[in-house]
Amino acid sequence: MPKAEAHPTQQLAIDLEKATLTALRRSFSDLNATFFSGRLRRPVLMVSHSDNRLGRWDRVARTLQISWRLLVEQSWGVVLEVLKHEMAHQYVDEVLGCEDETAHGPAFRRICQERGIDARAAGIPRAGPTDDPRGRVLQRVAKLLALAESSDLHEAQAAALAAQRLMLKYNIDSVAQARRHSYGFRHLGRAKARTTESERILASIIDEHFFVEAVWVPVWRPLEGKRGNVLEVCGSPENLEFAEYAHSFLSRTAERLWREYKRARRWRKNKNRQSYLAGVMAGFRSQLLSQQRVHQQRGLVWLGDSELSRYFRQRHPHIRRTKHVGRYHAEAYADGRQAGARIVLHRPVERGPSEERRLLPGRQ
Repeated sequence: MPKAEAHPTQQLAIDLEKATLTALRRSFSDLNATFFSGRLRRPVLMVSHSDNRLGRWDRVARTLQISWRLLVEQSWGVVLEVLKHEMAHQYVDEVLGCEDETAHGPAFRRICQERGIDARAAGIPRAGPTDDPRGRVLQRVAKLLALAESSDLHEAQAAALAAQRLMLKYNIDSVAQARRHSYGFRHLGRAKARTTESERILASIIDEHFFVEAVWVPVWRPLEGKRGNVLEVCGSPENLEFAEYAHSFLSRTAERLWREYKRARRWRKNKNRQSYLAGVMAGFRSQLLSQQRVHQQRGLVWLGDSELSRYFRQRHPHIRRTKHVGRYHAEAYADGRQAGARIVLHRPVERGPSEERRLLPGRQ
């Protein structure tokens, strides 16, 4: 009898799962070389359709499972955190030979600490409590950004500058007082096959002015079956929150300014869109540099966070810095730069379903 063919939708799901397994095998090899000196023998990698666990290492069957739900609901960065966690279990079992130790015993915790791996097994970033000093700082920043919506340009700029100054002073004090942070990471924006010049300038803005360290990382997009790149930022929970807000706000604002610019010139095509967006980001960056000089004159100088740099190097031991030079349509870029220099960082303070105030807007 002829073999029954899968329904097109079912076949698509099968093909996506196969492609994702290929991506997981490639990631396993990369992580093995980077974090485990290539000492792990590749197990049977499987996609699990159980909702009970995000990932699982089975020492008897030599299988490493990753949840399909995790793959489709979380960023690839979170998937890799879970994969590293399970690989750490494999390392303890097969390289160190600690089979008698409990799953999350001393050897496992030591391996995770040495390699910057989340030993809690979740891998999913969690917001910090809102009743600690960090939460209170974010609440004060949110109020200042809400004031920055003022129709009076000078009042709006003053409020936005105060918000930036508050975060600057908070971070300088944190480093000076050696406050311990639980550093984490987030992926900002959508994963894309190519990054534009405006996106690269925006990444530099976030890296230079929002107290995080940023890097473009390769990712796999399970629902599309394609590779891509996404901006990853590392930092303390409150700084990740602030950086994510700024990235979302600037991305949306730049697109709105382009639509207005295009409509004013009665253009039907987006030929000069990338030039204009790059100009907007460059203009806003110049504004931040001016604000930075004002802060420095007042004695507020950010020298960086050595503990964050150490965490960042643990996550990304092999970083290469590259520069990109874009080509611009001169007029559109210049006009975008003027518009970007006038942007005021602000937002209304929204309430979520639980009536808890949130600094960030919801997903686009």
